[in-house]
Amino acid sequence: MYPSAVRPPLSIPYVIATCNNAGTMSDTTTRGIRVQAESFYDEERSSPSESYYFFAYRVRISNVGLETAKLASREWFITDGNGDIQRVQGAGVVGEQPVLAPGDDFEYTSFCPLQTPVGAMHGSYLMVLENGESFEAEIAPFSLAMPHAVN
Repeated sequence: MYPSAVRPPLSIPYVIATCNNAGTMSDTTTRGIRVQAESFYDEERSSPSESYYFFAYRVRISNVGLETAKLASREWFITDGNGDIQRVQGAGVVGEQPVLAPGDDFEYTSFCPLQTPVGAMHGSYLMVLENGESFEAEIAPFSLAMPHAVN
């Protein structure tokens, strides 16, 4: 069972629809934690003839709420154009567990190689408040798409 704030893995029709709608960006707020994500295709690091498509994504996490929160862990669901799903979990992001006071933000860039020219990502961050309470901050779905791969 998936946590209530996290959607289950994405279906192929959803991945295609996301790509068709040019959804390379997402923006959502959960309990005062705003998560904005945007993906980019990296042509130089990709090799389509070998079914290797390299995507980078930039995430900005902003505390627009009233309570300080620590990003403790992450969970991503990555779906490629064949419907294959990869679940990625771990502590923090890019080796850090940022603490965000109200008004603070944290930005990082990471990457995601796929075997197909289209895909999608979504997930959540486990946020912990100073009083010990925790919640899942949603990362809304966004597409990974090689330019001109989807008509």
